[in-house]
Amino acid sequence: MSRFQVFTDEQWARIQPMLPSSDGQRGRPFRDHRQVVEGIVYRYRCGIAWRDLPAAFGPWQTVWKRHRRLSADGTWDRIHAALLAEADAAGRIDWTVSVDSTINRAHQHAANLPRATGGPANYRKLHEEPSDHAVGRSRGGLSTKIHHACDGKGRPLAFLIGPGQGSDSRMFPHIIDAVRVPRPGGGRDRTRPDAVLGDKAYSSRANRELLRARKIRAVIPEPGDQIANRKRRGSRGGRPVNFDAETYKGRAAVEQSFNLFKQWRGIATRYDKLALTYRAGIALYACLIWLRQ
Repeated sequence: MSRFQVFTDEQWARIQPMLPSSDGQRGRPFRDHRQVVEGIVYRYRCGIAWRDLPAAFGPWQTVWKRHRRLSADGTWDRIHAALLAEADAAGRIDWTVSVDSTINRAHQHAANLPRATGGPANYRKLHEEPSDHAVGRSRGGLSTKIHHACDGKGRPLAFLIGPGQGSDSRMFPHIIDAVRVPRPGGGRDRTRPDAVLGDKAYSSRANRELLRARKIRAVIPEPGDQIANRKRRGSRGGRPVNFDAETYKGRAAVEQSFNLFKQWRGIATRYDKLALTYRAGIALYACLIWLRQ
């Protein structure tokens, strides 16, 4: 396999039927999907400008336009959902889910579009561009935050993006709601993990009540200030939270998952102007991770 090719023939045969076709449409037929998708992967893996794509992938404009199209129509999300359904049917998903976020710097080329600070975030309508382009200002400068839920083996189940200064705790209900695995034979999606592991940033009464209402075991440590406040209130402060320190060790899976994502330079640093295309690059890598299982 050359350095310009990431998908094996077997992996490509699994996803090719789920890619859009130009049959029956007006205009030119699509250039070979595999050549173009390999070009998209190469760009994110190397973190180069679209114009610098090697000629082996065809015209860079074609690769970019196809990526923009697949980003807007949700192709990679559908493929990711299909791969999750297949894995769940085979019993390969570890439903001890870990959640966390990571901040990625936005390159100056990704931050030069006009943006409405405080606009609606990308998690509400995943295939529409948010007004703030999911770029915000955190301690390190302009950045984008990836909110991520993975299974017990570090494989991605859900991923949302928002501005770098976004609160982890406030995004918790949305990332939990984004964990949806279809049933191959029909029926309701599986949306309830066995347990959810998160760090102290996710410790809040609202988040714990959310998990309790959905009968999901919370494995989230309590910060020192919350412990002190509970003790200060005495009997009105409520009971100490249940915390399984042994199970919590499994939260390392989400850190390892981020490490895997950031092997692609185009994800570790955001070069995309559009949140839509940046998240699609993450979704593409998530599909590749599941294809390799």
